[in-house]
Amino acid sequence: MFSFDQLRGFVAVAEELHFGRAAERLSMTQPPLSRQIQKLERTVGVRLLERDRRRVVLTAAGEAFLAEARRLLSLAESAPDLARRISAGSSGTLRVGFTAASSYGVLGQLLNTLEEGLPGIDVELFEMVTREQVSALTSGELDVGLARPPFDTDVFGSRVQHRERMLVAAPHDHPLARRGAPVTAEDLVDVPLIMHSPTKARYFYDLVVGLLPIAHQNVVHTVSQVLTMVWLVAAGRGVAFVPSSAMGLGIEGVSYLELDGLPEIPVELHLIWMRGSRNPVITRVLQVWPTVDDTSA
Repeated sequence: MFSFDQLRGFVAVAEELHFGRAAERLSMTQPPLSRQIQKLERTVGVRLLERDRRRVVLTAAGEAFLAEARRLLSLAESAPDLARRISAGSSGTLRVGFTAASSYGVLGQLLNTLEEGLPGIDVELFEMVTREQVSALTSGELDVGLARPPFDTDVFGSRVQHRERMLVAAPHDHPLARRGAPVTAEDLVDVPLIMHSPTKARYFYDLVVGLLPIAHQNVVHTVSQVLTMVWLVAAGRGVAFVPSSAMGLGIEGVSYLELDGLPEIPVELHLIWMRGSRNPVITRVLQVWPTVDDTSA
């Protein structure tokens, strides 16, 4: 196997095309440099340089090997610094899970903050429901997640990233929309409902049924994504309970109505990570990734 000293010697000769100048550049004498090149050629198994008393030229194989030699030397020189930066958490890869609804403004703002504070971090994004994020964090497939409660706080550290209101999305020509008043539970007794899936959108499902007496015979569709719910509302299929950030989707034909008697900001989004993680990137991320929003949207 060749050594880095042999690679450095070869690169110097290839760039200078003169053994004397290359040896001077490397602060060594010419004979040991010639021996390095000879050993390198024996190891590689091809002639890299053509030389006589008047000139030195690269062979075709030498031209190709020069590019790889430079790359290997660059990697060798940068590796210690890279290792130090990764150890300090200022370089590396961060795998981020996020729910679809968190991408309505919150995710982009957080990524901009992260890019500004830690420009050396590569971010990989994975859209997952909270249950999938919890599993991926536990198995080490994710580093952090943007997820909804509940989760085991003994296992996961967490930080609130966003709080917002729950609204009723209704077709713009629906009687509730035309009335122009907050919606009560009594107003929804006989209204077709588009509900969250109790498995794939458990957080929103539990939140809604815990706050309102839902008549399940009125449920006409059960879906997992807020975007799908709003499109169904726009098509006149019924009304739906959505976080206020859904207004940012800009889907026409939908009115967003206040729900009477609910907590002002019942919907929460958390940044979660495994407690005791030894990934230094997570520590640095928590230093620059702020608690974004404690007010209603």
